[in-house]
Amino acid sequence: MSLPVLVALVVFGIAQSVAAVHFTGGTKSATLAGADQALSRFAEDFPDEVATTVRLTVDARTAFLDLGRGRTGIVHSIGDCFLTRIVTASDIVALDVDDGGAILLKLADFTWKGGHFAVADRADVEAITAALGPQNPNRAREAA
Repeated sequence: MSLPVLVALVVFGIAQSVAAVHFTGGTKSATLAGADQALSRFAEDFPDEVATTVRLTVDARTAFLDLGRGRTGIVHSIGDCFLTRIVTASDIVALDVDDGGAILLKLADFTWKGGHFAVADRADVEAITAALGPQNPNRAREAA
């Protein structure tokens, strides 16, 4: 078999594989249908945790759950799956709110570094940052 024919077959095969993955939903991003789905997904990984409030991002890819005792649950979509985390102030490397009101969160977790989260309601942004922020005012000064 000549080299040009072999290259053409390989390229065609790779193109078919990529198309098959795309058309079967492999390139879709998961979104949360609402607070109930976020609670349900979080409960799969943390069945003993009780969330009191759920706050969704504008793109419905992330939910922040109030767990009390200085802990926040996070449900975040990566590809067509969801990851869940329980985050405390000690897990946070950086937390800020940009000019548009979006939360910038950087975590010490090497498996998920955080991200940029746009939340529609400014009160929700303040509640999330208050829950994620340092519980001890002296700790904030020490980190600076």
